[in-house]
Amino acid sequence: MPNIRLNSVSKQYEKNAAPAVNAVDLEINDGEFMCLLGPSGCGKTTTLRMIAGLENISDGQLLLGDTLVDSKQDGVFVPPEKRNLGLVFQSYALWPHLTVEKNIDFGLKLRKIEKAEREKTIHSVMKTLGIEKYRHRYPSQLSGGQQQRVALARMLAVQPDILLMDEPLSNLDARLRLEMRTELKRIHNAFKTTIVFVTHDQWEAMALATKIAVMKDGELQQVGTPNEIYDRPANRFVAEFVGTPPINIIELDEASLCSELARNHIRAYVGHDIPGGSIGLRPERMSVAAADANIDNQKAFRLHAKLEGILPTGGSWILEFSVADHRLHVTTQTPPHYKEGESLSLIISNDNLHLFDNQGLAIDMPCMSSTSQQQFQK
Repeated sequence: MPNIRLNSVSKQYEKNAAPAVNAVDLEINDGEFMCLLGPSGCGKTTTLRMIAGLENISDGQLLLGDTLVDSKQDGVFVPPEKRNLGLVFQSYALWPHLTVEKNIDFGLKLRKIEKAEREKTIHSVMKTLGIEKYRHRYPSQLSGGQQQRVALARMLAVQPDILLMDEPLSNLDARLRLEMRTELKRIHNAFKTTIVFVTHDQWEAMALATKIAVMKDGELQQVGTPNEIYDRPANRFVAEFVGTPPINIIELDEASLCSELARNHIRAYVGHDIPGGSIGLRPERMSVAAADANIDNQKAFRLHAKLEGILPTGGSWILEFSVADHRLHVTTQTPPHYKEGESLSLIISNDNLHLFDNQGLAIDMPCMSSTSQQQFQK
């Protein structure tokens, strides 16, 4: 199966308007499950539609393997039907007058495949997706999850090189979405098909993807594995977009007690101030201890805080703390034994701090130097 390469690809709908997609460089390798993740209007669906050939690119080059399929400057455009792609959208677009079996057979017939071979393929994909017992039903007789499986079966039956999916689970309820995420993961492992999946749901992306491309305002922010995106965000936008509850952010240039404590710690840890920067604290990476608990200040950041609220979420708890005029959240899997109004310590190791400059770009957190240790001790 071919790689997908976008070389400085842009899409501009109107001459003087901001581009919907701006100079995106992205390579999707053979067999990857790539999620395009971002808020509404960030350009992820437009990017998918350009890969599919449903939108012409305004600038740059789009290649499938070694084949140039779209380039305005080179005068090249390969239509969608010649790209050997499978498409699944929010509306499954099943033929209402055809049974499940006939819907799956539709694409195979168009390709003039022999009947015996078609029947073998239909049986195989229906068995893989667990929809054999629905073969004689019509789409109106199926649940949303079953319709989704039929739409996938129809695409997989024609063995596309690449499967493109635009928020296909958004119309399902929470339980069906979870089931279909598991199903998609299994399908990817079984068929080894390259999948490009558009979603605004961070957990969907984290659960499904082998790689995630985070987008904002038409521009690529970061590409990496789910763990890289979460643990080493390239900028503050990525850090804030991925994670529930969102990452705690403390501005380092504010005139508040919380900011002053953060500034002092960062000055000692890094060796200098970060003008206009900010520090991020993941809620689940913070621990709670007694107000007078001893910690190694060279290895961890401590804030004295007041517990304002305890929010059970079923299997976990969100604790809301106040540090002066700041509100910080901590998540825990252990039932909390603290009381609202209690003064406690919030502790997070230096390894789990996220530091951003005044442009929102991530700053590597160095090991504390001996000079910084001395400054901290003073």
